[in-house]
Order: sequence, then C-alpha cells, then structure tokens
Amino acid sequence: MLVTYIGEIAEQVPCISPKTLSKTVDKIFSENSKILGVVTISNDVPLSLISRADFYEKMGNLYGYNLYMGRPIEIIANNEPLIVDYFQSITDVSKLAMERKEEDLYDYIIVTKENKYIGIVSIQRLLMKLVEVQVEFASYLNPLTRLPGNHNIEKKLKETIYEEKYSVLYIDLDNFKSYNDTYGFKKGDKLLKFTAKMLKTICDNNGMFLGHIGGDDFVAVIDHNEYEEICQSIIEDFDEKVKQFYDEEHLSQKYVIVENRKGDIEKVPLVSLSIAVVTNKYDSFSNTEELSTCTARVKKSCKKRKGSCWLDNQSESSLEV
Repeated sequence: MLVTYIGEIAEQVPCISPKTLSKTVDKIFSENSKILGVVTISNDVPLSLISRADFYEKMGNLYGYNLYMGRPIEIIANNEPLIVDYFQSITDVSKLAMERKEEDLYDYIIVTKENKYIGIVSIQRLLMKLVEVQVEFASYLNPLTRLPGNHNIEKKLKETIYEEKYSVLYIDLDNFKSYNDTYGFKKGDKLLKFTAKMLKTICDNNGMFLGHIGGDDFVAVIDHNEYEEICQSIIEDFDEKVKQFYDEEHLSQKYVIVENRKGDIEKVPLVSLSIAVVTNKYDSFSNTEELSTCTARVKKSCKKRKGSCWLDNQSESSLEV
C-alpha cells in the first residue's frame, strides 16, 4: 500500500506540560536514549518542542545547569517547531523540513489532526519513507517516458466511465517498427520520447490526462466531448516535427526500404500518427472492457487510412454500414 500522508507514519514520544521542570525532561532523556525530543502540549494542542541536542547544549553552557534545571521547560523550549497536518503529503512535508534553519533541521516534526496532537515524525523516518514513496511511485511510471503507466491508466479509465462527459484518445505510431529497423533502437527511443513530450505539452495545455501504455501506444483522457481540434493539433504538430528524425533522402522519397518478416524487400511509408477516439457522446460504456472493445474496432479502422489521421466511434460506425 502506498503511504502518502505524513500522519500515517507518526510515532509517539512523551508529552508534557510547558510548566514541567527541566529536571523531569532530563530524567526522560536519561531513561531512554532513543528519544530525541519531547513535546509540550496544553489541552491536546502542541505548543513547543524540546530536542535532546538543544536541551543538553543549553545545560552544558556556563551556569546552564544551575540556571535551568529547576525551572519550567518552557523557558528553553522551541516555541516555533514545524507543525503539520495529518493529511499533508510526505513529499510536501519533506520540503518544509529541509527549509528549516540549519540548527533545526534534525528536530522532530509535530503532526496534528484538527489542531490536536497526534504524534511526531523523525527526519530519519521521514527520509526513509520518502525514498519508499518515490520508488513505489516510479514503479507506476513508464521507464522510458516517465508518463503514468498501465496501472494508472486503468485506474483513470475506471473513474472516467462514470463521468457525465468524456473522450478517450488512443494514440499510436504507424510504421514505428520500420523506423527502428532503419535507424536503430536508440533513435527509436528518442522518437518515442519526443512523441511523449509533444503529447504532454498539448495535454497539459488542455487539462488532459496522458499515459503511456508501452511501446508506441499512448492514452489521453478529456473530460468533455470537444476533441476535434485537439486531435488535429496533435497530428499537425507531429507531422511537422517528426521530419527532424529522418535523413533528407527518406524525407524526399517519403518511405524507407526494409525487409519484412517473409524476407521480402518493401517500401514502407514514414512514421505517422493514428488517433482512435472513443467518446460517450455517441455510445455509453458500463466498464473498461466495453471501452477497450470499441477502441480496438476504431483503431483498426483508423489504421487502414494512409498518413496521420484520427477517427471517432461515430465515424467508425458509419464506415461499417
């Protein structure tokens, strides 16, 4: 299970009244060497933090022991500790923690819920959990493009089919294998990264979700049915910029020569883009399986067309009639 809230990793340390004498805090620290701080609270509301290091630094100063040990801890407590809400993300809290003054960097982080004390998080625990979160989060991303992968795509589609309006764009590259065979996998990866970056720019500008299924297949999701201009924009941008990935000879002749699986030499058109659009403007879908079935049909019809193109489930249905 992916832990995201700071409150989920909070731990307990001794809580005391701000009027507690310093010698009591000394006893707490002496009896448990693992405790690095104590929180003062009043009516369950955290007020300050006394870190072990700061406590003994003050006690170790000239006259410090005699000056503070018999007096209330509030005199030397840190009255401005980092206090965060239970539901703040681990990544956000880690940023706040690292922005503290150097002398406070390793102090406990106090966690509250509805302003009431819940517990603390140590920097060590925070950093360990942050690494776990980042590793687990990365596992949901496509390793090449760093776009959301299949797990996130499936989750998004399951949520989408219950929306009032939506359109799903399944985008893939035509003749990509021939490009790889001609230019090699390294340049093929560059072409995929370029496509991902181009799609992300357009999707971000239109408030769309974008995922990378794998290989040369992508999915974009829109929360409305106005997709025509978006599809056209994607195609025009791709067709213009993909030229940079070809030699002049291939650009002028508009094809590459490759050997097919049967061992025959053939002319294969340059890479183009197909967009199969499935929208609930024309059909309703009760689950992602129905959505996928319709997509496969639209995609098959779309790929029969030459060059970059887009086709939706209404146009595809009319082609079958």
